[in-house]
Amino acid sequence: MTNNENQAHRAQQSSPEQGDVDLLQDPVAQQLLQAKVPAHLAYTWSDGTPRVVPIGFHWNGEEIVLGTTPDSPKTKVLKDGAKVAVTIDINSTMPKVLLIRGTVRTDTVDGVAPEYAAMLLRTMGEEAGNATLAEAKRLYPQMTRIFIHPEWVGILDFETRLPSAVERAIERAQSGSR
Repeated sequence: MTNNENQAHRAQQSSPEQGDVDLLQDPVAQQLLQAKVPAHLAYTWSDGTPRVVPIGFHWNGEEIVLGTTPDSPKTKVLKDGAKVAVTIDINSTMPKVLLIRGTVRTDTVDGVAPEYAAMLLRTMGEEAGNATLAEAKRLYPQMTRIFIHPEWVGILDFETRLPSAVERAIERAQSGSR
């Protein structure tokens, strides 16, 4: 086993397992929840086909919050109780990926959702974020908020957590089996 593989195995033994929502407290998860990149929201359309859309997000400490227009296509199927998946990733030499599965609840607010405003400022910076926010206030008399309550969380950082198929391959190689 290489040094990196040993480190990954030891770190995985002492932290929450894949699927545990306590992984949201992991430094990698915290970094990704504050990243300036969009999330990727996966959901099922009314005809049963899968959909994935990039979308800005806000982490409120307990849920991922998405803001959209009340007449956006996704609001037709993302009703309270819908099941979705979200990924947030940074693609670098060593990619970092946060995987979340959860349940949706929605509401509609007058004006721009505060979480949408916070996302704009986080991802665009103050000047560009405020300019975009001013335009959003002009365009959107209401916004629908999509809250995603995490029920399953996974992290892939390719340092301490690897895809399960890679972990199994390492275990087979260590034991000498195929």
